[in-house]
Formats: sequence, C-alpha cells, structure tokens
Amino acid sequence: MNQPTGAIPNRYVIGVDVGTGSARAGVFDLAGRMLASAKQEITLFHAPGSIVEQSSDEIWTAVCTAVHRAVAQAAILPEQVVAIGFDATCSLVVLGDGGRPLPVGPSGETARNIVVWMDHRAVAQADRINATGHDVLKYVGGRISPEMETPKLLWLLENRPQVFADAWQFMDLTDFLTWRASGDLSRSTCTVTCKWTYLAHEARWDPTFFRAVGLDILADEGFKRIGQNVVAPGTPLGSGLTEHAAAELGLRAGTAVAAGVIDAHAGGIGTVGVDGDPFTSLAYVFGTSSCTMTTTRQPVFVPGVWGPYFSAMVPQTWLNEGGQSVAGAAIDQLLSMHPLAAEAGQQALDEGQSLPAMLAGLAARRSESLSHVVNLAEGLHVVPEFLGNRAPMADPQARAVIAGLGMDNDLDSLVALYIAGVCGIAYGLRQIIDAQKAAGAPIERIMISGGAGRLDLVRQLLADATGKAVLATDAEEPVLLGAAMLGSVAAGAYASVGEAMAGMSRVGRTFHPQDGTIAAVHRCRFGAFEQLQALARQLRTPPSL
Repeated sequence: MNQPTGAIPNRYVIGVDVGTGSARAGVFDLAGRMLASAKQEITLFHAPGSIVEQSSDEIWTAVCTAVHRAVAQAAILPEQVVAIGFDATCSLVVLGDGGRPLPVGPSGETARNIVVWMDHRAVAQADRINATGHDVLKYVGGRISPEMETPKLLWLLENRPQVFADAWQFMDLTDFLTWRASGDLSRSTCTVTCKWTYLAHEARWDPTFFRAVGLDILADEGFKRIGQNVVAPGTPLGSGLTEHAAAELGLRAGTAVAAGVIDAHAGGIGTVGVDGDPFTSLAYVFGTSSCTMTTTRQPVFVPGVWGPYFSAMVPQTWLNEGGQSVAGAAIDQLLSMHPLAAEAGQQALDEGQSLPAMLAGLAARRSESLSHVVNLAEGLHVVPEFLGNRAPMADPQARAVIAGLGMDNDLDSLVALYIAGVCGIAYGLRQIIDAQKAAGAPIERIMISGGAGRLDLVRQLLADATGKAVLATDAEEPVLLGAAMLGSVAAGAYASVGEAMAGMSRVGRTFHPQDGTIAAVHRCRFGAFEQLQALARQLRTPPSL
C-alpha cells in the first residue's frame, strides 16, 4: 500500500455523502479505515408532473447532525480532523441573495428550493435542447437528460421566471455543501462537466450552446450564477471551514474543505483505483438509481452514454458515465406490486432487515448456489425501466415491462419476482457494457458499491448476467471513503486523488461469473429482455398522436 505523503499519526478525515434519502458522515484514518459513521434522514417532496424536491436548509442540518454523531462515535477530538470532503446527488439548488432558499415548484414553499436529480419535470425542455443538435451534446452521449441541470434551468426560466430572475446562484448540491462549509463559490469539475455542459477539456463554458437553447441570460452575464471558477475534485477551498460552519459541524475553523464530487463518482473514487489501475474497471454504484463509470486515457464517444468528460473523476483522464434511472428503487417498486408485499415487508422489519435482504436470504436457501437462484425466476421476466432508460438508450419515455406473471400470491412467487427484477437490472448493465465495448471502451471487471449492491446474491447475479467479475472493496462504505479521499488530498496527506485512491482502498471479495449452464440461462434471459424492451418501444404511442 502506498504510504500517505506527510501522514500524521492520529489524524482523520471526514467523508460526507448526501444521497436521495439521507445524509451520512464517516470518519476515516489516512489508511482508509473507517472508525465510525452516522446517518440522518432527509425529506423528499413529491408533486404531480414528476416533480421531486428537497430543502437545502434541511440537508445542511442533517449533514451537521451526522458529522456530530460520527465524530462522537469515533471518540476523537475535533482538532484531530484535518479535512472534510463532500459528495451528493446531482440535484439543482436555487439560492437568492445571501443564500436564502427560493421556491422551485408549484407549491411556492420557499424551503423547497432543490430540484432533485430524479425530478423529470423538464422532459420537454430536454427534447428541445436535443433538437438543436449542438456540438456540446457530443459530450453527453448525444442526448441531454432531463435529470441534468440545463433542462431544469430552462424549465425554471419558462415556468418560474421571477424565481429565475431573483436567483443569486444556481448550484449543484455538492457545490452548495462546499460553499456552505467554506464560503467558496468554486464549482467542482465533476459537477459542472457531468451535469451542466461545462467543457472541462477546454476549461470553458460554450456561450453558443446556452444561446441556442434559450438560456442566453446565463451567457450574457458571464456564467456568474453557475460558476466562473471551476476546480478539480480534492482542491482545498477558501480558508477551510468558516467559523460559522465549524461551529455547526462541531469541528475546528480552518479545517480543510475539499472540492467535492457527485455521489456516484465518490463511489468510483472509492473503488476503481484499488490497485492503481482504474482503466480496466467499471465502477458500478448500485443505490436508489445506478451509475456506471468507465475511465479511459483518450476520449471515447458512446451513443447513449454520458460523456466523455475530462477530469470529472480521475484527474487528467476521460470518463464515460451511464446507469439506470432507477435501480434499488425499481426493485422496491416491483416488490410493492405483489399481493404479499405488505405482509412480507413487516416480517422483514420484525427480523431487522430490508425486504430485499430477506428475499435474497430465502432465495439462497432454496438454491444449491448463489448462481443457481436465477432458476427461481423461470418464465418470469422484468424490464425495470419504471423511470425511463438512462443508458444506453437515452430514452426517458421508456417504461417497465413485466412478463410471465401468474395468479400466485405466496412467498415463493415474491422471491421469484425479486430475482427476476435483479436480473433485469443486471441485463441493463450488460447493455451498457456492450455499448461501451463496441465504441472502444471495454472493461474487464466491475467494482461495486452502493447500498443496493451489498448483498452477495446481487453481486453474484450481476457477475453471471454480465460475464464480468464483480469486485467489492473491503471498505464498508466506499462512497463515504471516496469523499474522505478528497479530504485527504485537500489536507495534503496525499499528493493527488490517484495516490489517495491507491493508498486508501483494498480489494475485499471477488465474485466470478459462472460458465456452462448458468451462462446459457442468462444468455437466453438476456435475449428475452431485449425482445421485451424492443416490443415496448414499438407499442408506445408516439407523443404526436
């Protein structure tokens, strides 16, 4: 293992991860070992029209609570913390003068000032942006997604013009957190390149793009509201924690604050550099949604896969980013449709586990091996695209397909539905891997992280379905570790993100794909998956009719 540059005994870094449903904090030593972690739930506000919103004030309070608890559990002193790193979902935060929240939706509630990543209110705006065919779109896989910030900004301009006019800053959630901590308005290369169309390889915004799509005002004002200073992840911001933020977090003023990354990219940082070679691995962050990240030395253009992005995750390399709009959430939605879902869910709760974990345990006990659980889903097929296809189809209008359901309402049929759903997630991943290989970005292994990917059964099914080894690091919380790695760089404990990746992570377990009969079953099921997916596209009523 590489030794930290200038490592100081008994010095620690904190990683903060803000996901869709919670804020988490972890305390790590400079070798990547986690001492403690804590979590605080956060609220999601749903409204008709695919609207999903959050509150930046609530999220910051949750972050402070999680940090306090993690530090207390780790039994360390605030002055022993040398840095803090942040990651978060790629959600849009809208702030007025002085950082006050502005309402972003029909409710008019000021506290609801975040358009969450999964909010799909801007589908029409995304379609219009894509119709321009601007060259910038080449760096988002050819089609921009309504999950990205530019369509959401256009929606705000067209539907909430006064809010747009009153906004002092539009920020990615990660950049909001680092600003709130340090007072520094610098944006991360990761956030603005991956979600805002910043051209990191040219170190500039393209004003012609913003004028072409109807966001002239942002170009006319020199992009002052979306970021005039863009820095690499891990860059120390400002003078560290401000006095006010330090008091709220229970840390020391001046503690280094690192420029952050999107949550999925933190998972990539925490996993793919485990042996110093990120170029052979695909980072697969399997949470509420899923994200895939592939690192290349030269730009690779993959239709339907976002990027290539320069220096968005591993510095001075290119990144292709795909994934599924819902993954863990798709499994939850699928299971909720079964007649036994409520009863089984209560049983799982009584046993102190999640429903998917309980079903995975039942499936494993009913099969001769983890690989053989696929046979429990015989005749049942799921295309789990409840919220569209993020990659490689770039089709937000796609919807789920379930084939082979009978009248069974017992526990066995619920287990079968769960296995079919996980297989469907795995076949979507296989499509992304195949598309990247065809474009010139092959991978040899999958590095997994994320809460929905912790189960051994899930990891083995992913390996068997894709034909690629699935590796899990020994880090209990690789996303938190990735954020902490950024902090270690900001504090000077490591000279670069690459060195931190190699020095703070280690391989835990490897799940190898099976061949023979198991491989044949998955080939057959993958063929059925693609047929059902294609049929669903054919049956969809065109928007013009």
